[in-house]
Amino acid sequence: MAVRVAIRVGPGASRTRVGGVYGDALVVKVTARPVEGKATEAALRAVADALGVRRRDVQLVSGATGRDKVVEVTGDEAAIREKINGLRGS
Repeated sequence: MAVRVAIRVGPGASRTRVGGVYGDALVVKVTARPVEGKATEAALRAVADALGVRRRDVQLVSGATGRDKVVEVTGDEAAIREKINGLRGS
């Protein structure tokens, strides 16, 4: 099963971190700069690590060039939603 998650990417951070909310989106801060998709790729990797899934299980659905993105995470839906809620601080 797949879960869609809205994320807000903050490129150029001092360290990579996933957690908190910006509106309805999960905040993902990455050290990569927004050049040639590097920040997007770093964000997808960070989401995969935070949710305990493989990188290939996290796919970009929309928002390739902006800070606001939607990703689809494949795996155990209940476990993924539980981890997302924990990262959001709920």
